[in-house]
Amino acid sequence: MSTPFRINAVTLATTEGEVNYQFASDLTVLAGPTGVGKTTLLELIKFGFGGDARLATVAQEHVNDVILDVTIGAQRLRIARSLDSIKRKKARVTDLTTQERLPDHHIGTAQPSLNTLLLTALGFPDDMKAAASGQSTKAGSRITFNDVLSVLYLPQYEINIDIANSRQSYLEPKRKIVFELMFGLTDSSILDMRSQVNVLKGKIATETEQYKAVLQFLRDSATTQRIEAQAALERAIATEREAESQQAVLRDEIDPVVDRHTQVMRDLLTEAERSLADARATVKELQRQKNECAQEQRRVQSDLDRLNRMRDAGERLANIEFLVCPRCMQSLSEREVPADACRVCLQPDPVENSGEQDQYELRQLTQQLEEMDDQLASLTLGISEADDAAAGRDNLVQKLTAELDSRTADRVTPRLQAYSDATERLATARAQQQQLEGVLRQWDRVNDLENAVQELRTEQERLQARIDQSVQTLAHRRTEILDEISEEFQAAAATLRIPGVQTAEIHRTNYLPVLNGKIFSDLMPPGGGMMTATQLAYWTSLLAVALRNPDVPYPAFLLIDTPRLALNTPNDALAAALYRRLVTLADANQRKVQFIIADNNLPAEYRSDYAEFDFEYDSPTVATIHHPGLSNVKTIGNPAESSQNP
Repeated sequence: MSTPFRINAVTLATTEGEVNYQFASDLTVLAGPTGVGKTTLLELIKFGFGGDARLATVAQEHVNDVILDVTIGAQRLRIARSLDSIKRKKARVTDLTTQERLPDHHIGTAQPSLNTLLLTALGFPDDMKAAASGQSTKAGSRITFNDVLSVLYLPQYEINIDIANSRQSYLEPKRKIVFELMFGLTDSSILDMRSQVNVLKGKIATETEQYKAVLQFLRDSATTQRIEAQAALERAIATEREAESQQAVLRDEIDPVVDRHTQVMRDLLTEAERSLADARATVKELQRQKNECAQEQRRVQSDLDRLNRMRDAGERLANIEFLVCPRCMQSLSEREVPADACRVCLQPDPVENSGEQDQYELRQLTQQLEEMDDQLASLTLGISEADDAAAGRDNLVQKLTAELDSRTADRVTPRLQAYSDATERLATARAQQQQLEGVLRQWDRVNDLENAVQELRTEQERLQARIDQSVQTLAHRRTEILDEISEEFQAAAATLRIPGVQTAEIHRTNYLPVLNGKIFSDLMPPGGGMMTATQLAYWTSLLAVALRNPDVPYPAFLLIDTPRLALNTPNDALAAALYRRLVTLADANQRKVQFIIADNNLPAEYRSDYAEFDFEYDSPTVATIHHPGLSNVKTIGNPAESSQNP
């Protein structure tokens, strides 16, 4: 038996009060002309389940909360979700069986999550992923309750366009896996293994690329093969040991040769070399100070020259009597000028300029130049003395070096040469070892990558074998279910008398309708009654088969939006056949299935067979809010629009 799924009641808390709808019947029709808000009510139901609904303007402006009373599996829940942009991120949940208020549930992935609650109620874990087949290396998108809702709700804006979003290829893995879950053709363990296999594909591809890149690099760089590198490393180690042994012997032979006088001379040479280095450093430091002092001297001399030029210019300009303004060139001779005032600016004209400030600055700059001359002379003398000291120490170093060479040439030099040769062989052997060890590490990296790829492939094959085994176990069930759905779909197509359809079945891999031997999307364009009739026959067939199988978790529920409007037929024959099929299913499965349909212009002969809510423009679905009238209605029907008027 399919999983129980019922909407018991829907309450809309609006700015003008509450609107409540009870759905006690197995088949309920929301009847009324276009624009009275039927789609708005259905989209609010979707919103209450945590979906991204297309909310009409009337809902956004006047509906505060959507409250659903639902039965899912063994649970009865009250789910309240606010339309406020902030509050809508959580839903308030009450367990109506125990009358316990549960913690607020997040609409997203944070826990506790409404998605987890609803999937668990259906008997599914919340961590299932829809892994794509083929060469995909992704674990797959997470399967949510909204994916399940897509097989339970047929919105009007898609009912005559597509079936289960099958034209959107990126949703293909989810659509197929949801179908398989609904009919028990797969389970969470198989889905998890498929996700793991895809992730392993990505890891294998990455490791294989690294393996090929390293191997190609070793080949392109003519790197020594592993066996040759190992043999060369062993030879280098033997050479190192031999050179170390020879060094030890020569060191023992050299040590007795060095007498006390030679050792003292070596100590003196070391001290002389240190003194020479200090003297040269002192010369460099004094030279640096001299350069800085000379630079500062040039700056002060520049300031002194500038001051002299300013004084000279002032003296020259003081004797000039301007006849015209130097700025605007107007005559100055015809205006009255007060005594002791400047002819140009009319400010008091000092007769005498003491120049004390200029004299002070001249004295300061002159004193600085004199001090810098003294400092430069001192530094020059210091440099000369340091050069003499360095030259003396250099002579001492040369003298001591020559005397040491003379004393040790015959006794130590041959052994030192042999010691030097041994040291060179030792250094060469160690360098070869480092280079060869690097080569061996590269080959080890190649082996590690090769082993990692092999381990990943082994794990992939193991998981694939388990998947194949699980699929094989379900193969017989799969054949039976698909055969039964195809038979039911053929009967439904014949009952509804879909125009132009002679044969109807379900595709064995993508689970879509096959009409006259062709996938429905190849046979008919989007739009029109044929697409709508095919879609209704398809979904009712799935539900009919699910109701007949005791171990199928398919939710026994179907929410349909305005099928008659989409049928677009000149008579009521197709619409009457559709309602006849829905009534038959409801009568055969009383209290086990629920249909909620929004429609207009219903077949009159079926009005007594179902519950009906009638709406008009003066009594719309959101009855507490005044309807703007037929002329101001904008229907929710454009897939590109996310919110419109009712």
